Amino acid sequence: MDFNSNKSIYIQICDDICEKILSGRFAEGERIASVREYGAEIGVNPNTVMRSYEKLTGEGIIFNKRGIGYFISEGAREAVLKKERKEFMDNELPVIIKRMKLLGIDPSEAFGVK
Repeated sequence: MDFNSNKSIYIQICDDICEKILSGRFAEGERIASVREYGAEIGVNPNTVMRSYEKLTGEGIIFNKRGIGYFISEGAREAVLKKERKEFMDNELPVIIKRMKLLGIDPSEAFGVK
């Protein structure tokens, strides 16, 4: 995993897991790597992975079966989709629209709509 210095590593781990859920690489009910396994796999401290897992658990995206591991929650894909759409609409789209206006780009030109 290549880390971006503009975002906390634990947030980037959350984003990566959410992206894997959206792309279908992680299915609902599927077990994911343990905190230690995932930390070793991507080269980060297990405490950082634990922080990510706690955040995703708090959002209902993953859950822990004590002594067994972490799993993708039922409805996780919809929860991630809803969260990501809101994030896009609130933070990314306004920046894109502002930039388009500054550059005089018509939406039909940008999106190929006729």
